Amino acid sequence: MITDIKINLLPWREEVREEKKNEFLKILIAILILAGALVGGVDRYYNRAIDYQTSRNAFLQVEIQVLEERIDEIKLLQQKRNELLSRMKVIQELQGNRPIIVRVFDELARQLSPRVFFLSLAVQGQNLSIQGVAESNNRISNQLRNFTESAWFEKPNVTAINANPKFGPQASQFNLTVAQTTPKKNEEE
Repeated sequence: MITDIKINLLPWREEVREEKKNEFLKILIAILILAGALVGGVDRYYNRAIDYQTSRNAFLQVEIQVLEERIDEIKLLQQKRNELLSRMKVIQELQGNRPIIVRVFDELARQLSPRVFFLSLAVQGQNLSIQGVAESNNRISNQLRNFTESAWFEKPNVTAINANPKFGPQASQFNLTVAQTTPKKNEEE
């Protein structure tokens, strides 16, 4: 008696299929949650790194600004220093030339010919421009010779001679230029 036993396996298969489907969904959800957490963690890490680098950049910008201000201050101080050094140099030159200037005026007075009068004196560098009046043209020639013989002057040159009877019958008003020199020690004595 063997009879055919008929067993319906469909519900059992459906239950296994349903369990595998639920298990697949759970694994899929777990993987999605894990992937979301991983993406969130990576995003958070890179955002923190970007924020940290941004804060470092801002700090560097502030420090660069401070250093640029200091550099500007240093440049200003160097400019002031150079101005002061140039002023000191001018003052030292004036102090060093003071005896020379006194000696030049003393030499002008010594080399002045009789009956020659200086009306004005202008100095441009080492050149002296003199305007004066002389009793005659011979006196002007004597004045030129005196300048030529002096160790403190060279290259005397008359630039203009005009008769001026206001100062006398043969009086002449003249303009001359002469170069100032500094004699060597043995010539000065």
